[in-house]
Amino acid sequence: MTLSDKAEHGKADFNHLYDRPDPRAYYRGLGELDYQIPHHAHPLFDAVRRAQQVATGSPGSVLDVCCSYGINAALLACDLSLENVYRHYADPALADLEPERLAEADRRFYAEHRLPDAPTVLGLDLAAEAIAYSREVGLLDDGWAQNLEESEPSQALVDGVRDVSLIMVTGGVGYVTEHTFGRLLRAVPEGRAPWVASFVLRVYPYDAIADTLSQHGLATERLTGATFPQRRFASTEEQDAALQQLHARGLDTRGLEDDGWYHCDFFLSRPHDNVERQPLDELLAAHRAH
Repeated sequence: MTLSDKAEHGKADFNHLYDRPDPRAYYRGLGELDYQIPHHAHPLFDAVRRAQQVATGSPGSVLDVCCSYGINAALLACDLSLENVYRHYADPALADLEPERLAEADRRFYAEHRLPDAPTVLGLDLAAEAIAYSREVGLLDDGWAQNLEESEPSQALVDGVRDVSLIMVTGGVGYVTEHTFGRLLRAVPEGRAPWVASFVLRVYPYDAIADTLSQHGLATERLTGATFPQRRFASTEEQDAALQQLHARGLDTRGLEDDGWYHCDFFLSRPHDNVERQPLDELLAAHRAH
């Protein structure tokens, strides 16, 4: 995901990491801040994906919004942990490779770890280099570098998301808004609204997106009783800005952002009848042990 500038959101600017020919700087830079939300998101995404298949009888494909270099795809489609991926890109043997040679090594690495029942994972991001790399090494089955905040999806994107059953996002909300979600849901065939699973930094409200999803027949639940650390703050200035936003929203930051970490809430949006049959906490309890 390509971030807006620091002044707008009070967040550290990582634009220099998100759109390079290969992901080494991305993993090095975010690893220094203990970026870990993909690790926490993976079991919930996997549980939701399996529950969606049971509910609809169709596996469909997964669309990762603000996918960057495909880390969520790596965890869903391969027998890898986030720590495995960090360790891979810290390997001294890869440090001096040209991006083309690294891509060859990565293609072998991810193929060796690919699960036999790996889902089809698609990606959407502003970062064209990251999309291209993720496709080249086999993490994304397809992907598009498009800005749905400002324009309608291309025909290629519309064609590509016809079979999407689950849209997922880790931390992109705030940079993508209800405009992106609305355009995505209008792009899928009528009567086939995918489920939407979102990890959302607590500094950002989700109401406008939930309202848009409701217009497409999806009810939104927030997982209560748990938040998920995303990464450490890059500076005291970044922490102060986040605390100001959170306190303005009336949120308690004790034991969370006060301790130096961004935290996310988890939201799941799906058809009303499915929510009535199996509330979110029951769904996760039933499918996370799979």
